[in-house]
Amino acid sequence: MNRRQWIVILGISCLALLAGIYSSPWISKTGLASEPAVKAFFANEWQSPDGKPLDPKDWQGKVLVVNFWGSWCPPCVDEMPELEKLQREFSNQNVLFVGIAIDSPSNVREFLKKTPVSYPIAMGGMNGSQIYKALGNNQAALPFTVLITPAGKVTFSKLGRISEDEVRKSIKSAL
Repeated sequence: MNRRQWIVILGISCLALLAGIYSSPWISKTGLASEPAVKAFFANEWQSPDGKPLDPKDWQGKVLVVNFWGSWCPPCVDEMPELEKLQREFSNQNVLFVGIAIDSPSNVREFLKKTPVSYPIAMGGMNGSQIYKALGNNQAALPFTVLITPAGKVTFSKLGRISEDEVRKSIKSAL
């Protein structure tokens, strides 16, 4: 091959690499939410799976770990016991976990009978996907977790299954 052919092959390879990096959900990082997105989250009228209103004002002023999930989503189901464990671990440190179910109330109630959690579970409803997109979930996939500081700033977000260590590290950096 001559020099020109090598340059063309190298250029195409670099473009293919960049396209792969920027289009891959495993490599691309979700954006952190803006202040209006956090305000919209707290302004939403959340309800429990039983249809009872939840007051998001009760969630403000805490380190808030918000996990968007569905009972039909295997990675979501896998991480729930770990999130419950972390809620108990940090319960005395002004940390609150909130699960936002992108699911039907009946499915969530059945799931919680088998896998109970001590933290609030809210139904995402019609606004659920709009809210998680505004909070930085550009892929519109689950699970999706964000950490909101007591000052109302998103300092961490993760699309996909989250590990205990990732959550613990993000909480400790916010305390």
